[in-house]
Amino acid sequence: MRLRILSLLAFCSLIHLGIHAQLRHVEPLNWWVGMKDPRLQLMVHGTDVGNTVPVIDYPGVKLIKVSKADSRNYLFIDILIDKAARPGQVPIRFMRDGKTMYTYPYTLRKRDEGAARTKGFDGSDVIYLITPDRFANGDSTNDVVAGMAENRVDRKGEGTRHGGDIRGIIDRLDYIRDMGFTAIWPQPMLQNNMPAYSYHGYAITDHYQVDARFGTMEEYLALSTKAAERGIRLIFDGILNHTGTGYWWMDDLPFRDWLNYADTKTRTNHNRTVNQDPYASASDRDIWVKGWFDVSMADMNGANPYLADYLIQNSIWWVETLKPGGIRQDTYGYSDKDFLRRWSCRIMDEYPDFNMVGEEWSLNPLVVGYWQRGKKNSDGYVSCLPTVMDFPLQNTLVHALKEEEDRWGTKGLIKLYEALANDFYYADPSRLLVFADNHDMDRIFTQMGRDAGLTRMALTYLLTTRGIPQVYYGTEVLMDNTGFPGNHGVIRSDFPGGWKGDLTDAVTGRGLTDAQADMQLYFKKLLNWRKRNKVIWEGKLMHFAPSGGVYVYFRYDRSDTVMVVMNKNREPVSLDMQRFSEMTRGMTRAEEVLTGQSVDLSTFRAPPRATTIYRCIR
Repeated sequence: MRLRILSLLAFCSLIHLGIHAQLRHVEPLNWWVGMKDPRLQLMVHGTDVGNTVPVIDYPGVKLIKVSKADSRNYLFIDILIDKAARPGQVPIRFMRDGKTMYTYPYTLRKRDEGAARTKGFDGSDVIYLITPDRFANGDSTNDVVAGMAENRVDRKGEGTRHGGDIRGIIDRLDYIRDMGFTAIWPQPMLQNNMPAYSYHGYAITDHYQVDARFGTMEEYLALSTKAAERGIRLIFDGILNHTGTGYWWMDDLPFRDWLNYADTKTRTNHNRTVNQDPYASASDRDIWVKGWFDVSMADMNGANPYLADYLIQNSIWWVETLKPGGIRQDTYGYSDKDFLRRWSCRIMDEYPDFNMVGEEWSLNPLVVGYWQRGKKNSDGYVSCLPTVMDFPLQNTLVHALKEEEDRWGTKGLIKLYEALANDFYYADPSRLLVFADNHDMDRIFTQMGRDAGLTRMALTYLLTTRGIPQVYYGTEVLMDNTGFPGNHGVIRSDFPGGWKGDLTDAVTGRGLTDAQADMQLYFKKLLNWRKRNKVIWEGKLMHFAPSGGVYVYFRYDRSDTVMVVMNKNREPVSLDMQRFSEMTRGMTRAEEVLTGQSVDLSTFRAPPRATTIYRCIR
């Protein structure tokens, strides 16, 4: 079956690359019989194709509408695929003056069993975020690919390509699994054919092509399969808001409003609150939604119904093709919000057990929570997005650990306590994505002033609080960008050992410092313990207001009670356990989960400068 799928993909790719000279693109590349929504809209691009009339004669496939674009080189064909339709090649004849000008064989496939019940990532997972170009170079033969605008490798350059690829990730799947991660989120690996700064993946120039410098479609499929074999979900990183200015359609847009501000390239104002602000001006809203994220990233107009269908179908195509365990959607909220509703609801309707997370980079929980499924918004806006990124908690965690406690209890850990108290606002706090850092901010070790103790405290908190944890690659070996604040090229440095000749190798441990090796071992123990203990990801949470630089919270269910103690002090602190009797009543001792050490709860002392986890025992 896989070989047949690959051969069909190869055939579609040949067509996509221009084997049929008059039809340069027919997208989606293929579709499936048996989708819940039987509608499909094909975007056909070719010389003067807008002056032809398409005809389809295939059992179970009905042509219901043909739409011309502003450019005569496009047609949009709406078809209905009945349940009675069989997989095969659907001939589409393009007629002019009663003559068949050319025929296109469009592929309908049989949908895989269980595709509709594709399971998405959830609280049981810990996600490993990877910058593919900087993780590992598994195939040096694709470092330089003829015809690409940026066609060199320079590992010393901060914004240049370093050569990491899909094969490098595949080669390290055993390491990722053994560490205890259960999902990987590689940054986008679709074609970014831009003249410079193309390594990060967020300036897509073809929504249906894997970037050849990362590998092939076959390797991308293999990554998904091999990850799944190891119990690892693959998360697809998508971008609805913008594309790279090197996109193939830039010189011949289907519609004049396909892109926003195509002539002026006006930048967005980044005023994300206009989506919720009842007093926001129309001009502020316009610039926010339609402005370009960057001069090299053209803003797509989700309000154009043809582009909206194109992007929605592209997301579904990747879910059906790649079998990912979720989607991470970049720059969520920058797009037209009615389009975002259509996109999120269409996908979740097709895949009820799936999950998607949106990046809404706001420190205000009211702004973040607005986008989550189930939120009752005052303006009536409805979203179907299950998960949002908890930027408010990330920011608060860093400040809570670095800030000195005060005698009035208004600084430090109390802010973390109060941040969690804001969960009453969210529709589903258990689905928030929690993290210490990512590819766009300083490494957590850097944020913590290279204090390994505070870094460990922060990460232990994130792995035991509510939500779905995400960890940036290399955090387990204390990668940092000290001295280069905000420098993306340094933040996204090469993973140690990912290249031949590296003196340090995080996978084998060669060359790691004692501090790096200690953190890596700690991570491995903690992640694998978390994987086995569903009380952490399914249990309830109760916390007690911090006092004297100590914050105590519990994860519990009917069978387990886990106590987590955060002590910022540089010395042990004796705790009056009577204060926590709601959770510890009838319990006399506890076991530190990573060491197995037994402690007497009647004389409990919190270890210094640590977040420590205990299982309470009756």
